[in-house]
Amino acid sequence: MDFNIFEQRISKIKELPLPGEISHYKMAPEVRVKELLEGKIVKKNPRKAGVMALFYPGMENRTHLLCILRKTYEGVHSNQVALPGGKVENEDLDLEMTALRETHEEVGVAPADVEVVRKLTEVYIPPSNFEVQPFVGLYKRPKPFKIQESEVESLLEISLTDFLEDLNMVTKTLSTSYAKDIDVPAFKLNNYIVWGATAMMLSEIKDLLKQVL
Repeated sequence: MDFNIFEQRISKIKELPLPGEISHYKMAPEVRVKELLEGKIVKKNPRKAGVMALFYPGMENRTHLLCILRKTYEGVHSNQVALPGGKVENEDLDLEMTALRETHEEVGVAPADVEVVRKLTEVYIPPSNFEVQPFVGLYKRPKPFKIQESEVESLLEISLTDFLEDLNMVTKTLSTSYAKDIDVPAFKLNNYIVWGATAMMLSEIKDLLKQVL
C-alpha cells in the first residue's frame, strides 16, 4: 500500500476499541493460553518496557514495518525478532518516552521524527518478568537506519502486504523457556519466524489495521 494512503487511514485506529487479549491469544501456545485463563500466571512486580511498531515508506513509497533481530546472548530473548524498544530508564517520563528513546538508540530514529499514533495493549512476558507497552508510530521521512551493534544483529524491513497476508501466519514446533517441542503460532516474515510476545503485539496491530485499510 502507498504510504500516503496508509497515513490517512491509520489515524482511524485511534477510534477503535483495542482487541487486546482476543488478538494476543491467537499467537500464544495453547498451554500458555490455558495457564492465563486459569489464573496460573501472576505478575510479580514486573519490570516495565516500551516498544515501537514503526511504519514508514520504503521503495516506491510502499509501506513497511520495522523489526529487529536481537543479538545472541545469554537470556530468554536471545536471537529473537522484536520491535525496537527496551526497558525503562530513570530519565524516562513515561513509557512512550521509553519506546522513543530505545528506538533512537537501537535503529537511529530520532524521537522528533516519529508521530506516535496510538498506545496498544500491554503484554506480560512471564519468563523475563517484563510488562511491555507497545506503541504504533509513523516515520514519514525516513533516513538511513543506524543499528546499535551491541544490541541489534540486523533489521527486518517488512512490507505491509506481507504483514497483512494471512498465509504468513504459521505454526512451528519450538522449544521455549517453559516447554519443549510445543506447537507455537507465529508469523513468517522475511524468512524469519516471529513468535512469543512480539507476535502477540503484532497480532493486535494486524487486527486493528484490517479494520481501517
